[in-house]
Amino acid sequence: MRLGVLDVGSNTVHLLVVDAHRGAHPTPARSEKTVLRLAERLTPDGLLSRRGADELVRTVAEAKASAQRLGCRELMAFATSAVREAGNSAEVLARVSRETGVDLRVLSGEDEARLTFLAARRWYGWSAGNLLVADIGGGSLELAAGIDEDPDFAVSVPLGAGRTTRTRFSSDPPTRDEVASTAAWLAEQLAPVAKRAAKFGRPDRAVATSKTFRTLARLTGAAPSSAGPRVRRVLTEAGLGQLIAFVSRMSAADLAELDGVSPGRAPQLVAGALVAQATMRALGLAELEIGPWALREGVILRRLDQTGGEDHTGYAE
Repeated sequence: MRLGVLDVGSNTVHLLVVDAHRGAHPTPARSEKTVLRLAERLTPDGLLSRRGADELVRTVAEAKASAQRLGCRELMAFATSAVREAGNSAEVLARVSRETGVDLRVLSGEDEARLTFLAARRWYGWSAGNLLVADIGGGSLELAAGIDEDPDFAVSVPLGAGRTTRTRFSSDPPTRDEVASTAAWLAEQLAPVAKRAAKFGRPDRAVATSKTFRTLARLTGAAPSSAGPRVRRVLTEAGLGQLIAFVSRMSAADLAELDGVSPGRAPQLVAGALVAQATMRALGLAELEIGPWALREGVILRRLDQTGGEDHTGYAE
């Protein structure tokens, strides 16, 4: 069965099309991204602007058309922190449904953590033991840990790369004081989270997902995406520290020239690196393995688990 997953995030709207059935490895068939930066479309009073809503409706309609053209029997659409936190989210979701026929499901931060953990568990298997998973999005950081497919510990904190950039930096590149104060602030924010996570024991394997972690690993020497998903990639705390000393002095325009850094993500790179470093330090992790499966794969796997993968059309029209 061909399935489409539409991920409306803080930075991008991402359509992933896969061929999947229960018990099988989901095989990617197509991936399409549109940069919307919805988190930057929020008004000072926390509402998604009319322009932001217009662009969201247009992008969802285009993604639905692509999914249908590619033969998807079902389109599973969800939104994360940017839509979740908008004061007019209910109104925006109703408009998307009315004008596109697509019902966007808003995931809670804990849902994000749990579904991402499921994807990592399926990729690495039971041999990973006590597994810890970290994911940095545009608006939030998700952490989950446990020995089963459903984590014992799952939390979301508002420490995304985009949010941290907007709230902590006032210049490009950020000043030394901004970098230092942000690092100290992140350590304070993560201390109670790390204390909770410690109750569940040291992880046997620590995994990171998301574009932010993949980019940081690439910049510290990991294999490029063209090498395929099964190549082992790691991000070390030592390498990350060296990278921060380098990139924190560069403008977003200069960062965009680096191999593996997209122009859309470049402005958030320094903040994302600081969040990653603070996370590793708070959890006492010297190394993170970069996992190829994350939230979208988790949504697919949960769908197949719950329904058995029956072939039916899932477009709400």
